[in-house]
Amino acid sequence: MTAQPVELELHNEPLPLSAPFRIAGHVFEAMPATVVTLRAGAQVGRGEAAGVYYTHDHPDTMLATLEAMRPRIEAGLDRETLRTLLPAGGARNALDAALWELEAQQAGVPVWRLAGLDGVRPLLTTFTVGADDPAVMADRAAAYTQARALKLKLTGDAHLDAARVRAVRARCPAAWIGVDANQGYDGASLPGLLPALLDAGVALLEQPCVRDREHELDGIARALPFAADESILDLAELEARHHHFDVINIKLDKCGGLTEGLLMARRARALGKQVMVGNMCGTSLAAAPAFVLGQFCDVVDLDGPIFLRQDRTPSVRYTDGHIWCGDEVWGPDAA
Repeated sequence: MTAQPVELELHNEPLPLSAPFRIAGHVFEAMPATVVTLRAGAQVGRGEAAGVYYTHDHPDTMLATLEAMRPRIEAGLDRETLRTLLPAGGARNALDAALWELEAQQAGVPVWRLAGLDGVRPLLTTFTVGADDPAVMADRAAAYTQARALKLKLTGDAHLDAARVRAVRARCPAAWIGVDANQGYDGASLPGLLPALLDAGVALLEQPCVRDREHELDGIARALPFAADESILDLAELEARHHHFDVINIKLDKCGGLTEGLLMARRARALGKQVMVGNMCGTSLAAAPAFVLGQFCDVVDLDGPIFLRQDRTPSVRYTDGHIWCGDEVWGPDAA
């Protein structure tokens, strides 16, 4: 669709979490986000992005980046042009999402149809348990009464992480379980964790190593799939680093939007990799484009909105362990 002039609105939102959330090396109490709104007559496109904390991509800098581009944005641009103007990251993601929704409203079709899908289905999603005492994590996992899949945050202490996994497995014997080390291990410490993961029937190990030290995984037998999160941010890094991993976790804040995310999913498939989608704990407005990408994925981790003190209305829905995002949340039917 030909780019048309638009009116740009920008603001940041604090998005406090309902409780502190712990991963390896970090404790989060809020997930601030930048919100982009594009208006073209009666049509409106919106996008939300939190950025990527470990690349120092924060909402304040995202807002400044987009404000500096205001004349170019309001003159009109398309999604492919946007990929040449901004690097991967939160600012591009928020603007890319707004362009998708605006295009869907102008065309009168759902975003998923613009993405080449004939329809969408509810997606089985993981429900995330933050790192804590093993008994506390087991209680939290069991409290997800509808969950069929769980993702456990680890901290890099192999003995304690093994106890965490065993405790959750004992309480949730039938659940699919993946673990996320968030860069907590290295080539020396990781082998000490793997037997416990295998004994507990863990199906996926996400980001075991520090970003830029992927070579430390060389020589370690991947007895269960290793997934890249922090190690692979965008399409270029997928090409350079895919051989270290079996699964590629695509997050739109990392790669710069649904446009690039779809390219990554198709390329990962061509490379023989499985594909995963996650998000950065944003509202339903952030989860909506990730839900479209999730239609192309093997593993889905889109529980971010449940950790917020307040979500948007209308919102995504969670039923029987699945996430559903209707067109009223983001797309041609959005209010």
